[in-house]
Amino acid sequence: MAETTAKKLKTSSPLIGTHNGHFHADEALAVYMLRLLPTYASSPLLRSRDPAQLETCHTVVDVGGVYDPAINRYDHHQRTFATTFPKHDTKLSSAGLVYMHFGRAIIAQHMSLPEDHPDVDLLYEKLYTDFIEAVDANDNGISAYDPAAVAAANLEKRFKDGGVTLASIVGDMNNPDPTSPPGEPQDEDSLFGRASTLIGNVFARKLHHASSSWLPARTAVGSAYQSRGDVHPSGRIIVLPQGGVPWKEHLYNFEKEASAGGEIDPAAQVYYVLYPESAAEDAKWRVQCVSESEGSFVSRRPLPEVWRGVRDQDLDGLMASEAEKTGKEKLPEGAVFVHASGFIGGHKTREGAMAMAVRSLE
Repeated sequence: MAETTAKKLKTSSPLIGTHNGHFHADEALAVYMLRLLPTYASSPLLRSRDPAQLETCHTVVDVGGVYDPAINRYDHHQRTFATTFPKHDTKLSSAGLVYMHFGRAIIAQHMSLPEDHPDVDLLYEKLYTDFIEAVDANDNGISAYDPAAVAAANLEKRFKDGGVTLASIVGDMNNPDPTSPPGEPQDEDSLFGRASTLIGNVFARKLHHASSSWLPARTAVGSAYQSRGDVHPSGRIIVLPQGGVPWKEHLYNFEKEASAGGEIDPAAQVYYVLYPESAAEDAKWRVQCVSESEGSFVSRRPLPEVWRGVRDQDLDGLMASEAEKTGKEKLPEGAVFVHASGFIGGHKTREGAMAMAVRSLE
């Protein structure tokens, strides 16, 4: 009877295998990603280290000592294993292996696009870079920074951050959860299932955000970047059609592409990004300074020091007085604020925000 049931399961849905015992983030994510595909959507899971049992599985991840996609074997623990994701240096874990071979199909299915579509290519690279690679590195004991360089610089961590990393939380889930509802299974396989769902949901959110927000933003920023010369002859200002667009990463990428992969030409850098605060017809406008790099708080060209920390009528008055003293054209009234650090300002109109940006270039 048991043998008949096992054969039926293998026939209806491919049996997935991974190791039993203490589980980690990589195989928990690998199993979740496989089950996103129709082929594996209803696949049962066998957790074992017994070679004979694993031999009955259609697909095996993180155990077995074999990496061979031709027979659906995705282990990375063998001494000779050194496979990396294309154009990356981090050795893959089972998560990276599954993603490398099935990621395009997962993304294409999510977006209802063919696997060879350029948008699938973009997200395939982005999701690995933004999420999967860190899982691979964590499982393989690879630090984000060179330990020797950190030691040479005498850098010490200010606090322990292990408690808030996803891999650490998945590791904690090996232990029974005392907050679970009475009667909820607390056996090893059930705990693994909950961990797989947790990290898998994070991946699903990353995929949804990348396809529904990041990708459309790339189109909007790309259009604004290409037309920046029409906005102002300096090319230093771009205008976005709406607020809430995650523009920074895209802008830096377009600048790099324009420099043919080399160092970004300082003379071609964008200094200011304009966008409305909301979709309302009478929405106020923001003028935001571009920082020196994506993670930096230092602006390439902050708004004028004399404006910083001033608001409303006081700011209008200051600008009018400044124009009178210098003989420059008076800026439109309706200034709202300039942040004390000079990284962002606001005006009631697009024309006013543009005038603030242009004056800041001088």
